[in-house]
Formats: sequence, structure tokens, C-alpha cells
Amino acid sequence: MKKGIELDQVTRIVDGETYLSNVSLTLEPGSFHVLLGRTRAGKTSLLRLLAGLDRPTTGVVRQDGLDVTRRSIGQRNVAMVYQQFVNYPSLTVYENIASPLRLRKAKSGSASPTPRLTRDQIDQKVRETAKKLRLDALLERLPAELSGGQQQRTAMARALAKDADLLLLDEPLANLDYKLREEMRVEIRRLFQGRHDAVVVYATADPVEALLLGGNVAVIDEGRLLQSGRTLDVYHSPATERVGEVFSDPQMNMVAADLTDAEAQKRIRVSSEVEFPVPPHLSGLAASPYRFGIRANHVRLQKTSEDDVRVPAHVEISETSGSETLVHATHGKTTLTAQVGGVIRYKPGTQVDLFFDAGRLFAFQNDGRLAAAPPSPRSKGAHGAH
Repeated sequence: MKKGIELDQVTRIVDGETYLSNVSLTLEPGSFHVLLGRTRAGKTSLLRLLAGLDRPTTGVVRQDGLDVTRRSIGQRNVAMVYQQFVNYPSLTVYENIASPLRLRKAKSGSASPTPRLTRDQIDQKVRETAKKLRLDALLERLPAELSGGQQQRTAMARALAKDADLLLLDEPLANLDYKLREEMRVEIRRLFQGRHDAVVVYATADPVEALLLGGNVAVIDEGRLLQSGRTLDVYHSPATERVGEVFSDPQMNMVAADLTDAEAQKRIRVSSEVEFPVPPHLSGLAASPYRFGIRANHVRLQKTSEDDVRVPAHVEISETSGSETLVHATHGKTTLTAQVGGVIRYKPGTQVDLFFDAGRLFAFQNDGRLAAAPPSPRSKGAHGAH
């Protein structure tokens, strides 16, 4: 019976630099995991340990209950898709997809034998996989004759055809343009989620991508695993301030403020100009200084409710990103970012009013631990979470 993969207190140190530190994580059979972290967080290092390309300095890697820490990638049933378009340039799309199937046949006498495939079985598998990834009309082309999206689909088809126990995808969409990324995300959800007994790990630096892919998430930062669980659970209830920041794009706004309890009325005081009643989900907190977090897409330039909190501010800079604008503005020593629809341009120094619903606030202790989170909205999928 398959037991999945377990990392037990895994640390990797190279030339005195710590790439991973005491990482423990269990990946159940048939599970889809997003490994979320910023650049140099340790995502690729973790994938390489899972694949058997590198070995940990300390700790144990187990697969189906067996210690595989010292086993190389050739001794494991692993498939990997990289950020770069890695295909065999002299082989056609057909032969690229068929290559792991032929290799499997050649290794049938190894320590972990797998069933031999006949030529007809290989042909059937290649064509079925190519059709799933819309490559069936391109089978005779060479990689140089393909677009970037077609090349990455070829690499994914090769990994998919292998039927590996562990499938690793290392930021596979990072080098594609926006439209292709959107299309490929849909393909990945359809193809790689629910792969029977296989474990799928998808590394990304993009919080929105993590939400769209769903499944489970493991948030990693500076080589440490900060939190893991169902993607929506972690998004709506980050265990620490740092998790909230990593799992937000733009980064979550953080505001230092005092929660007061004078005359039996709890209030949050940011400054002499910004003070408001404590929302219901924070009413159980003791009077104390906290760091309150709110995501940029919940900060607006217009008032939408009588209960909205108003924050007078001065614009530092406004950035246009596609069909959205990021407005960075300061109130005293606090900087807030509003992510709003449309193209809006402000000159630096322009006075604006920012508004937010206090019911969207996260509260963190001064040591960074979560004190309280807003109620999770009812959602049938990750698309409603953002």
C-alpha cells in the first residue's frame, strides 16, 4: 500500500549556506501540492531533494515508508518539468514524449523493475498523452519549430506519459507570457490534479497561481517551511505575519495600531485621525498593540459602505499593471497599497482618501503570530478567494 512521501527534519547546507532548515512535510498519495515561496526561498532545493538529484545534509526522505535518502534519481520513479523548456532538440515531439517510455523498457532489469511496454503500447501512450495536451498535430515537429507554450506542453507530456510516482513541476509557466500562463494553468489543473496514487508538487512564486491551482499548499521562506495545509485554509488563516505577506501579491499591508478598551468600548487606534470600533471577529482580543494586516485588493479609493474606515493619505507612486493600478500612499509612518481596477494616474504628493472594511482585517501579535483572522467567505473553489 502506498504511503506517499515524507520529509523528516531535512536540512541542506552547501558551502556554509543553509538552503533548507529542518523541513518536515508529508505528501499523501494522489495529492496535489503547491510549493509557494519567493525567489531563493528554497523551492528548487526542496524539489531536487525530492527527486534524488541532491541529498540532505541531515534528515531523512521516505517514500512509501522506505528510506530513499541515498537513492539517486535513477533509482526513483520521478518525472520533473523545469522552468526552462527542456526537450531533446534533435528529437521530434513524438520521440520526446516516447523517450521515458523507451528508457523504462531499457531499465526493466533494475532494482525497481517496471513492466515492459511493447512498441504498440508506447505508440498508444504517446498519442493519447499528446491529444490531452493538444500536441497531436505537432508530433513530427522538432522543438525549434514550436512556440514557447508548445515546447512546455511537450515537456509536460513527456512527464505525464511516464506515469511517475512523483511528478515535480518547478515554476513551469514562469517563462510564458500572461495569456499562455492563463491557458496552461487550466491545463495543469485538468491534467495533474487527482493523479491516482501519484504525488504532484508544483513550485511557484505567484500567490494568485497557488490559489488558482488549489489543492494543498506549503509556504516556504528562507529555507524554512512556515505553514502547510489546504490552500484556501492557509490563505484565509495565515499562521504568521510572514505567511500572510508571502501569500499576498501585492504584499499584505501591515499597520501598527493599538486596540483599546475604554469605557467598555473596544476601538482600534491607528492615529489621531484614524480610529474605529473593533469589528466582531476581533472582539475577543485583549487590549494591546497589534499589527493589523489587510490585503491590497481590499483597500479602495471610494467609500462603499457607511462602516468603511477612512484613511487620509498622500500618494507616493501609482503603478499600472495591465488593467489594474497599484496606488502606494502614506498616512504618517504607515504606507498602504490599494489595488484597484482601471488605469489611474496620480502625481506624487496628491492627497487621497483610502477606505477599507474593518471586517477584512487580520490581527497579528507583535511576535508575528496570528491573533485573529476574518471569517472565511463561502466559496466553491479557489477562484472566489482572491
